[in-house]
Amino acid sequence: MLAVATLLVVLLLSVLVTRIASVALVHTGLGEEAARFQARSAFTGTGFTTAETEAIVSHPLRRRIVGHLMLAGNVGIVTAVSSLLVSMWSFEAGGWQRPAALAVGLLALCGFATSRWVDGWLCAAIRWGLMRFSDIDLRDYARVLHLRDDYSIHELRITSDDWICERTLGELKLEDEGVRVLAVACPGGGFLGAPPSDTELQAGDQLVIYGRASRIAELEQRPVGASGDERHAAARREQDERTAMERERAGR
Repeated sequence: MLAVATLLVVLLLSVLVTRIASVALVHTGLGEEAARFQARSAFTGTGFTTAETEAIVSHPLRRRIVGHLMLAGNVGIVTAVSSLLVSMWSFEAGGWQRPAALAVGLLALCGFATSRWVDGWLCAAIRWGLMRFSDIDLRDYARVLHLRDDYSIHELRITSDDWICERTLGELKLEDEGVRVLAVACPGGGFLGAPPSDTELQAGDQLVIYGRASRIAELEQRPVGASGDERHAAARREQDERTAMERERAGR
């Protein structure tokens, strides 16, 4: 039974380690679903190549978190497989008790891993532990930036046939549509944080923008020429109405 117990403990620790890593990644600004996916990918050594993966590699703190997770994953997987082999090798000595105990333990572990109550308690405990025993910046950027009610941060790569191409931020007046340009990443590796209004957007630039997801999606598909200008004007009118409603609800 010792081998079965060892296997279950290793699996439990694996769940805890990946959850700790995902909470830490969320507090570096990564989305919750992306953070969980990347934590599990790093822990299992799956190695998916995605935009989020590139964002992790280019971020020193995220890179450090994932590096520790990869090391823990290699140790944990080897230990789990070894324990399972030992358990199955000694199957005759334990009869039906070992597989039964393993099945019950796995069911309990699945319930633990999928429980919302446990997840909420665990996240709170992890945040406290990270704040107490690590130097990770745990500001909740999702809460600070109000990443709900259709608001999100999005990356938009500019092409030559985009409405915003070869125009300055001052000319575009995207703020009037409820869209804020937080940064501009240039093809040559340059980066402009909080770009000024005279920044001209070129093909190949990648914008980091904040606003309603539906508006950002429309902006990404907006055509050049008069049709795009008409959509811009309509978006400004819609934003004026939305702002008036939000101010009224806020009592401002």
